[in-house]
Amino acid sequence: MGYNSSNIEEFHDIWVFCEQRDGKLQNTDFELISEGRKLADERGAKLIGLLLGSDVKGIAKELGGYGADKVIVCDDPALKVYTTDAYAKVVCDVVMEKKPEVLLIGATTIGRDLAPRCAAKLHTGLTADCTHLDIDMVKYVDFLRESSTIDVDNTPFKMDDTNLKMTRPAFGGHMMATIICPKYRPCMSTVRPGVMKKNEFDQAKADACEIEMFPVSIDPSELKTKVIDVVKAAKKMVDLVGADIIVSVGGGISSNVDKGLALAEQLAEALGGGVVGGSRVAIDNGWLSDDHQVGQTGKTVHPKIYVALGISGAIQHKAGMQDSELIIAVNTNEAAPIFEVADYGIVGNLFDVVPKLIEEIKTQKAAS
Repeated sequence: MGYNSSNIEEFHDIWVFCEQRDGKLQNTDFELISEGRKLADERGAKLIGLLLGSDVKGIAKELGGYGADKVIVCDDPALKVYTTDAYAKVVCDVVMEKKPEVLLIGATTIGRDLAPRCAAKLHTGLTADCTHLDIDMVKYVDFLRESSTIDVDNTPFKMDDTNLKMTRPAFGGHMMATIICPKYRPCMSTVRPGVMKKNEFDQAKADACEIEMFPVSIDPSELKTKVIDVVKAAKKMVDLVGADIIVSVGGGISSNVDKGLALAEQLAEALGGGVVGGSRVAIDNGWLSDDHQVGQTGKTVHPKIYVALGISGAIQHKAGMQDSELIIAVNTNEAAPIFEVADYGIVGNLFDVVPKLIEEIKTQKAAS
């Protein structure tokens, strides 16, 4: 049978494109495999990783430790370094033969380049920069109840809908949109790094993971690009996703931005070498660079301690930090939404409160 993306009954299983660089799996792979495991269980399907590269079979089983039932490995010297045309050709060849129902790709620089090329060639839809995924309608409705202003109890839903529900920020992050692809397969989505929770590694599952070698056919004459050299250069960026302590600032520092940022840095340091983040307001006003943004239009974080200074707590921001282990909020408005998710809330001016917090932390540290 040939490939026809509209024959949706022919498509099965949940797939994750697993990105490797220099023969090393990326953390995003483990996050997507963990999320894919959840979707596969909801759908009653297998979870399959797709790994491209050169001499990468040896790293494939690690994906099983996070939930993959099987990993399809496409190994060829032409895949050692990423190029759009080579990777897109191989991914589409495998998809057209195996016909997965869902294909997830990390919204990395590689994923954002690869996914649209594949979606166009496979004649299917693509939802980019997703922050939430569901197949089961009951779980999706529960998600809406917790994360939206929709009156879900008085809204009719098609509860037998088994399409992948792909939720992403829209209209500059001021709204969240859920998109489905009901007429074509695979359902394709790029997912933001750091958004999905990574499962604990299970060695027994890694050992049991099946490895399938897929024959690769790449004609060099078909490739329009050739990698001559790889030069790595990157500016230093704040690591919000990996931070244990984050102190974020919002509109509350507008009266004295420099002082507000300085206090945030001092508090982060006093708490134990934390980093400074910001709400969308702080980034849009140019007080902090984009890599500092916390929220569904920025980074989703899960630190041990999250401090929100002068942040009102819009839905998009709360969705990006509400799973932190301990949340402390400081705001002059006692009705600010941020207090709904805070473990400790302080109603007051951050310029008065933060210096006292820093002083008390230092005193407690000296005493211990």
